[in-house]
Amino acid sequence: MAAGKLISAIQKEWGNELGDAIAQSTEKVMDLAHELLQERTPERMRILLKNRTLTEYLGEHWVKHHPSTESAIAALEKELYD
Repeated sequence: MAAGKLISAIQKEWGNELGDAIAQSTEKVMDLAHELLQERTPERMRILLKNRTLTEYLGEHWVKHHPSTESAIAALEKELYD
């Protein structure tokens, strides 16, 4: 559930950026989030992350410049590690 909300938050950013050069990097981040969702279980998602935080996986620079996604990132991390 949390992975789907993260994808929705990223899609919103991507929609706002369409036509800008940055939209391409946001699309790549959205692809990474879809890869997580395809893993289906927290255990498999953690394997994909390879001991990285979700912020590291998505890209620290991107997350820093898209603070509206931070709550969705935090919710997924809680689901993965609690």
